[in-house]
Amino acid sequence: MCGIYGVLHLDGSPADPARVSSMGRAVVHRGPDDEGLYHEGPCAIGMRRLAIIDLAGGHQPLTNQERTLWLVCNGEIYNFRELRQALSARGHRFLTGSDSEAILHAYAEYGDEFLQHLNGMFGFALWDAPRRRLLIGRDRLGIKPLYYALEGQRLTFASEAKSILAARSCSARVDRSALAEYLHWGYVPAPQCLFQGIRKLPPATLLVAEDGRLEERRYWRIPQEVDRGMSEAEWVAAVREQMERSVRMQMVSDVPIGAFLSGGLDSSAVVGYMSRAASAPVKTYSIGFEGSAADDYYNELPHARRVARLFGTDHHEILVKPDVAALLPRLLWHMDEPIADTAFLTTYLVSAFARQEVTVILSGVGGDELFGGYRRYLGSHFAARFERLPGWLRRSAVRAGRLLPSDRHSGALNAMRLAKRFLSSAELSFEERYRSYVQIAAPELLAALCGMRFDGDDALERAFAGALSEDSLNRLLTVDAETQLPDDLLLLTDKMSMATSLECRVPLLDHELVELAARMPETVKVRKGKLKHLLKIALSDLLPLDVLQRGKRGFGTPMGAWLKGSLGGLLASVLSEEAVARRGWLHYPVLRRIVTDHAANREDYTDLLLALLNLEIWSRIYLDGQAPEEVTAELKALV
Repeated sequence: MCGIYGVLHLDGSPADPARVSSMGRAVVHRGPDDEGLYHEGPCAIGMRRLAIIDLAGGHQPLTNQERTLWLVCNGEIYNFRELRQALSARGHRFLTGSDSEAILHAYAEYGDEFLQHLNGMFGFALWDAPRRRLLIGRDRLGIKPLYYALEGQRLTFASEAKSILAARSCSARVDRSALAEYLHWGYVPAPQCLFQGIRKLPPATLLVAEDGRLEERRYWRIPQEVDRGMSEAEWVAAVREQMERSVRMQMVSDVPIGAFLSGGLDSSAVVGYMSRAASAPVKTYSIGFEGSAADDYYNELPHARRVARLFGTDHHEILVKPDVAALLPRLLWHMDEPIADTAFLTTYLVSAFARQEVTVILSGVGGDELFGGYRRYLGSHFAARFERLPGWLRRSAVRAGRLLPSDRHSGALNAMRLAKRFLSSAELSFEERYRSYVQIAAPELLAALCGMRFDGDDALERAFAGALSEDSLNRLLTVDAETQLPDDLLLLTDKMSMATSLECRVPLLDHELVELAARMPETVKVRKGKLKHLLKIALSDLLPLDVLQRGKRGFGTPMGAWLKGSLGGLLASVLSEEAVARRGWLHYPVLRRIVTDHAANREDYTDLLLALLNLEIWSRIYLDGQAPEEVTAELKALV
């Protein structure tokens, strides 16, 4: 795991290696073990290394025997041993034991089709010196981030946007269209970035810089055809085999390895398969909260403890009451862009905890997308039943739904929140109903809050346009894999684990397992309103019934309750009328109404309020030029 970065002058003028070195200093946390730089003519590429495989010989940039190809790579190639064997048989001579070196020789052997031979998570840059050609690529699911910017004839790229900012001579500015997307979804979908002039390379994309031109090429997509010819038993056998293979493959490491364990289905499955493959107890790490009733509601330590005992893991727990005012500035600096998902806090805290003992961690991220684990996937199921009711009863239910309280921090109130959300969207189209589930602020609310309007061409619409399957759950898998999965869940997983110099792997997003899950019909994944139907059967030989049947709880924090209580003063101060007027983006009376409605449980605005709070803190760091420590001191004084 590393941080990569570099510069290419499209006009052929020489690159400045000092500029590239400054890019590396911005991401030392991604690679504290080593630093490398190569420059030749118009190209300069560098890396910061976190040593995982071939600790002594894996220094980057890597090159071939002829010293004509040069590579920096962030991530892991899990099938490097098989690739190495096949390429060696074809006459290739490897100079190191690094997994990344397989990329160089695969490119030399297969040309631009080399990406089809890679199984892994990666962001890389490959300089083909004889052809004066730079290839910048990202893995199929977008597990590893990659940013780039074109300013005049200078192309810069990096694992983190702050590296590109370090190479610039101008200050950071906001992209207003990306800001609108952020306030709508709670994250910025690729290819947009909140920094003006910087883009995210989309997942499964190769950027080719050659002959003074740039070209983006998509090299993989989620299959759109489902297989209705397999029986349930055949699906069960296929899922078991592929999940076990994916976990075993991603356990390869020359440094200590462990697993995040929440006690939920996905993390428990990963730990279970790791335990089958390991020769010693697996190290597992869990986080819980203490304090209020809402903290207890989000505390999953008893469930994690149950699974740890089941598999005899070397289990470690941390019980926290986070100092949010101290954490937010530092974590938002690491994130590059603000985010409204509270999981970035828990991911950072449990990563810092695990990093005391291990360098590599496995996570269960991705299981809900693949196997139908989100409640929002049941929208069509409940809508079909709702439509059978008489019209007068449906209209009455919708009116009554508007009066329901909305809060996510207790079982009863959360059930009413979900019912309210369903009733408000039950009679919308399939796509608009899904939009209502995943947005953090409706377009009409955003128009009132900040005057921003959508022109009908946003990230979700583009994703649905490319989701062509006749199977509704397959369409949603495709949409999520283009939006929330890479640009929210995987982005925060990478940034928060790398903030602690911890490599996080996600075996449930092995692309072969994703392709298998994509071919699975909706009626197999979800049955009679029961989420993850097939996966639970597939895991019945691994996990006990109580773990299989546990209700879902997100890997986040009780942020909504904190914003009503202990963080209420912080929220009011950071988003005061004076602060809002100074920034000039929001209409304060509408913001005040949002805060009031949230406090009174009329609406659950947890995600929107966190988005606004994080946006202002992020702005002080990146737009106003304050150090994270300086902003922390300000927030602590406010608290």
